[in-house]
Amino acid sequence: MNWAQIILVIAFGVMTIVGVVIMGVDKQKAKAGQWRIKEAALFAVAILFGGVGTTIGMYLFRHKTQHWYFALFFPLLAMLDIAVLAVGCYFLHKAI
Repeated sequence: MNWAQIILVIAFGVMTIVGVVIMGVDKQKAKAGQWRIKEAALFAVAILFGGVGTTIGMYLFRHKTQHWYFALFFPLLAMLDIAVLAVGCYFLHKAI
């Protein structure tokens, strides 16, 4: 692996963890009746390479699963993230 591939994989891993954590934190805030994380922030994390993490967190914590737009778009963003990771690693490998 070259440095660019390593950075891509690390970004994917970090954002996956961030996605799981942010869904867990929002679920805990919901249970406690506290101020919540904005849906736009949840989607921003999902769009910025955190689709896998937010999808895992959504089902792990049973959070936002009743909202059709989360249930539809988080898995789609997860698939897109995986595709971008795979294609990115492929082309970065070919470039060097």
